[in-house]
Amino acid sequence: MMRTYTALFVIVVVFVTGTGTVGKLPAAPVAEARPSLIEGIRVQPPLDFCGEPVPLDKQEILERLEKEMLITLGDRPQVILWLKRSKRYLPIIEKMLAKHRIPEDIKYVAIAESALRPHAGSPAGAIGFWQFMRGTAKRYDLQIDTDLDERRSIYKSTRAAIDYFTELHSDLQSWTLAAAAFNMGEEGLKSEILLQKNRDFYRLYLPLETQRYIFRILSAKLIVSNPEKYGFHLTAEDYYPPLEFERVEVVCSRRTPITIVARAAGTYFKKIKDLNPDLRGYFLPEGIHIVLIPDGAAEDFHARFEEELRIWEKESGRLVHVVQPGDNLSTIADLYQVPLPALLKWNSLNPRRHIHPGDQLIIYAPNPPADGRETN
Repeated sequence: MMRTYTALFVIVVVFVTGTGTVGKLPAAPVAEARPSLIEGIRVQPPLDFCGEPVPLDKQEILERLEKEMLITLGDRPQVILWLKRSKRYLPIIEKMLAKHRIPEDIKYVAIAESALRPHAGSPAGAIGFWQFMRGTAKRYDLQIDTDLDERRSIYKSTRAAIDYFTELHSDLQSWTLAAAAFNMGEEGLKSEILLQKNRDFYRLYLPLETQRYIFRILSAKLIVSNPEKYGFHLTAEDYYPPLEFERVEVVCSRRTPITIVARAAGTYFKKIKDLNPDLRGYFLPEGIHIVLIPDGAAEDFHARFEEELRIWEKESGRLVHVVQPGDNLSTIADLYQVPLPALLKWNSLNPRRHIHPGDQLIIYAPNPPADGRETN
């Protein structure tokens, strides 16, 4: 009978340090301590929203909170981004809330709504930090047009949110109901209160999104106020730094390229857009504007702005094209030998929008039109 032998080899790996001695292998990185999901959703009472108790003694309420906690903790990358952005934006919101004597818990609404992203948008058309719909934004004096969308400004949109929450609380006498109304609309909520004969949010049958809404906010509150408990161990360097800027007044006698502001501030176009997410396009419209520029750039800004503006006006080759019968956007771009996307952006045009004879288009082209056509 043939026997089979298995040889066992033991390999010992050593390495030599720079001193010629035998060193030890580097220690494996220590895994981040993370509680189990079961531990993560164990919420100990009392819990409140804006000082109003959450009835965790009721099994249904506990289940609804646990569901949202599980969904939230299941998306750890998103939570990490919440936390990293929190040092940049929450102090601004907290200061404004305190000034108007609004409960600090309202700041978690912005996390639930937008994850603290200025350009967040929804399929329904809600935009910005607080996800204002166009109609509500207009009601609270937020400007929305082809050049500006103030829903994206942390300052202007938070001011509008404070006004809206103040009005909702005055009407409903409950911050929890005010938050529900912020989500579904006050008229819809008041109709449900009337039909169901009940003013307790936790006992109201509401649209499913609104039934979940308060618990999403509470999940954000629990995690952001104590991230280590849920396994998020960030150092001070991990957080995104606060916004640092100065405000300057910019007077525009006509539409003025944002690049002029950037050059006057000693920076670049993207930096100005990042500091001013409410600026939608490439130009400041005619009028007076308060613009945020990098910290330390305000000294002599206006002198530099006027000089940059003078140079631009001299070198830009600004022309006014009067649309003729038979013109279309592509033929006009070809006529001036400019890219079609640039023509659209210079004039804040939608490519699906029709142009008509007599319309005036601004074109920045150093060369005259290819066919010798006269322009203004």
